[in-house]
Amino acid sequence: MTELDPVTFEVLKNSFITSVDQMGEQILRTCYSFVIYNHDFSSALHDADGECAAQGNADIAVHVGTLHFTCKEVMRHFEGDMHEGDVYAINDPYAGGTHFSDVRLIRPVFAEGKIIAFAQSNGHWSDVGGSVPGSFDVSAKEMFKEGLRITPVRLFDKGRFCKDVAHLIASNTRDPASIIGDIQAQAQATAVCEREIHRLVGKYGRETVKTGLSAVQDYVERSVRQRIAALPDGEWETVDFIDRDPAGGEGMIPIRIKLTIKGDKAIYDFTGSHPVIGSIYNSAFGTTFSAVAAGMKTFFPDLPLNSGFYRCFEIIKPAGSIVDAQWPVAVTGFLMPFEKIMNAIYEMWSKLMPERALACAFNLEYLLTGGRDARTPDKPIFMFYDWLPGGWGGRNGKDGANVTTACFGTGMMAQPVEGQERANPILTTECEILRDSPGPGRWRGGAGVVKTSVMLEAEKTVISYICDRERAVVWGIEGGLPSMPHGLTLKRAGADEEERLGSIFSDVPISEGDVFSRPTAGGGGFGDPLERDPALVLEDVKDDYVSVERAAKDYGVVVETIDAELCEYRIDLAATAALREVIRARRVTEARLDPALVAARYQAGEIDALDAIRQHAVILDWGTGELLPESTRQFREVFERRSIAGWA
Repeated sequence: MTELDPVTFEVLKNSFITSVDQMGEQILRTCYSFVIYNHDFSSALHDADGECAAQGNADIAVHVGTLHFTCKEVMRHFEGDMHEGDVYAINDPYAGGTHFSDVRLIRPVFAEGKIIAFAQSNGHWSDVGGSVPGSFDVSAKEMFKEGLRITPVRLFDKGRFCKDVAHLIASNTRDPASIIGDIQAQAQATAVCEREIHRLVGKYGRETVKTGLSAVQDYVERSVRQRIAALPDGEWETVDFIDRDPAGGEGMIPIRIKLTIKGDKAIYDFTGSHPVIGSIYNSAFGTTFSAVAAGMKTFFPDLPLNSGFYRCFEIIKPAGSIVDAQWPVAVTGFLMPFEKIMNAIYEMWSKLMPERALACAFNLEYLLTGGRDARTPDKPIFMFYDWLPGGWGGRNGKDGANVTTACFGTGMMAQPVEGQERANPILTTECEILRDSPGPGRWRGGAGVVKTSVMLEAEKTVISYICDRERAVVWGIEGGLPSMPHGLTLKRAGADEEERLGSIFSDVPISEGDVFSRPTAGGGGFGDPLERDPALVLEDVKDDYVSVERAAKDYGVVVETIDAELCEYRIDLAATAALREVIRARRVTEARLDPALVAARYQAGEIDALDAIRQHAVILDWGTGELLPESTRQFREVFERRSIAGWA
């Protein structure tokens, strides 16, 4: 094998990453889908064995740990039958992908007549068929309601576009024109990477580039193993929850993880995690693997990401569990277990690297509204596919990030409402930072947002919403407090009151004039909120992140309003000191209060949802006020460990 000098190694390492970034720039400028334009895509460069050699700087977490699996699946399928100019498609979650919406195009890159690399472009298509617009039907128990499953198929044959195959795929979606455009955009993105590899081969030679593709992986592996080896051996355990099994009874769905550090390796054991559930909120192994990789990589931010990183950990997965769903179990909503795994890993690694510690981040949510756009005579199908930013968890020594895209995919952008309104008969009337959404702590969580929209001229329109953390509320650590529950509300045109639809539903008819609104939670708090500097609480009140009322309830800080319009407030220091002593004396008792009494007080309007969650650790049906006893028991179990145990 060719020896690389340090300079050549660095040039190739960064050139490989740049080639992936160039793929991203290409697809961004040529894609047809508004979803892909807002960065729901990722790219990768693989070596001749299908191993990931480089990710880009803006690729999103959910995809990166899965792309080498789908590359290898294509290689197995077309072994001995790959040619220069070929491009293959795959979206199979049971072969290492994510869900059917994430469609990957893979191009073999030849040099001197032999494959030297593969370029892969993955984009989220806003619809791949299935029973509801947007292809997210929460009632699906098997994949047959979720849309088109694409096992490895050839879309370009020696450079010739296989128009018949592409149109067969596109015709099974609700927006075939955009799908054909995105296929071309993704294929051209892989061609950009191919040209860059050819340029490098022309400059350095085939063997040097081949060596570089291997050497960058070895470099990452050595670096990660050295850092793990410097940590103490031991075991750390935690649990996080999916809100519910819509096909089952009341109670949250546990995902249990035990992290073992042994020498220079990390082992993640999911034994004890719940079996697959009767909804789309299941994770096939590829996405479980990716969640582990993304969560752990957060604590190694300075290193590139490639398959060298993946060699440093092992996963133990119980067969038939929610983290190892097999065909034909529904998996389109895999992002719900994905983010629970990531946040659980954050919690465990926060013990190992307290200088990088951070609390739980908000949960990504998807709103999907589709129907016929009546603003034009031909009434074309429209597909409004939206997600919102929210708050990340408080950190050790720093507040959480405000209004940030989810840990699921930090490369994603918050979609501009102007573009949405142009493409869809939906008007956004409110989109702003949500007061009191940050989880209280010595270092508070970041703030979430609230977005309200009204349905305009449309026909045969339905709305679906997939989210979580309505019951498994975003949590704090080291004494920090939770954020707030997710959930969508709908006010029908002409109705006096709105109805709460919650965080998981599909195929609900809506009409012109109907108004729907949903918040995103803030991040969980880090550290005891009674230890937060009152001056910082005052600044949060001035910035409208925290209300005067919750400043007193959550932080024990008494803020007097002088002139709210002029943003003039002051702290009553004596009253603050006294209130904090009162809260300290009673908060453990309040957190263990009889849940039935808390439910009765909520139903009577004496307390609100934030009181129930932050002061009493009680989970209710936030629409009816009904006590959820099993969910409350589970929530209190972790509240004791994450919050109460951190109070001095």
